[in-house]
Amino acid sequence: MSSDSTAASKEMSLRYEGRCRTCGATVPAGNRAVYFRASKSVVCVSCFRGQPIEGAASTPAGGKTQTVSDNVGSLNVQRESGSSLVNPGSAGASAQREYERRRRKREERVREAHPRIGGLLLAITDDPQSTKAWASGAAGEMVLGRQLDGLVNDSTFVLHDRRTPPTKANIDHMVVSSSGVFVIDAKKYRGRPSLRVDGGFFRPRVERLIVGSRDQTKLVDGVNGQVSKVRAALAAADLGDVPVTGMLCFVEADWPLFGGDFSISGVRVLWPKKAASEVTAPVLIGSEVVHRTFLAIAQAFPVA
Repeated sequence: MSSDSTAASKEMSLRYEGRCRTCGATVPAGNRAVYFRASKSVVCVSCFRGQPIEGAASTPAGGKTQTVSDNVGSLNVQRESGSSLVNPGSAGASAQREYERRRRKREERVREAHPRIGGLLLAITDDPQSTKAWASGAAGEMVLGRQLDGLVNDSTFVLHDRRTPPTKANIDHMVVSSSGVFVIDAKKYRGRPSLRVDGGFFRPRVERLIVGSRDQTKLVDGVNGQVSKVRAALAAADLGDVPVTGMLCFVEADWPLFGGDFSISGVRVLWPKKAASEVTAPVLIGSEVVHRTFLAIAQAFPVA
């Protein structure tokens, strides 16, 4: 980003359609965005909150500065007396960008195929489910992200939307606290999550995650894959003893009034408030190790 200062910018509802200068997504007229007077450009709210403006004098709106008094590798981390440091990322940012990209491509295809009535066709038809799923996923990540951001303090740090090099895959959220590291995958699914166990005395025991009536066990495998990557990164930083827990957090599921959370293949399945209570529960590691762990994780998994 350029060196526009926050004093020369304003978050507002756009009168005309704009294009985010960071991610390239279209920001429709009427949507909120940050307008920079000097360059007459806009930045979508997700990018502005997730990526501090170079030269800005304060933390972006809606974000919390997460400072630690240490330096690790090539991280842009300064001493407490300096300014900011580790970019916590923006919950749902990459999913929202993918939704905007797919929506923009569809609009271009329709207008090119039907120059005269393309606008009408777009107005009376909806995006395909494969496109809307990205918007729904982004919304779920944002809901959980807000819950987790409220936990940030001197011994609890939160990272959102982190890439897992060398792949393009990402981890929705990670929390580093005195309880260890928590790798959290947010899902905005309907239906009640439940644990189904088949087999027993004479057959191998098989656990399956059911959401509503659908088998979603593949989600558990995905989280365990992410947990393995995080453990490998910590081992490389000589922090292999730090506990790492995987979580699947369903933000709009049909949870029962009492209880309902469970574990499957080592992964906790729960809702946002329950996740928040567990990531700050027991004190297992000291503050110095918490800070080292946070920096190692932030370096190994950059913003997506």
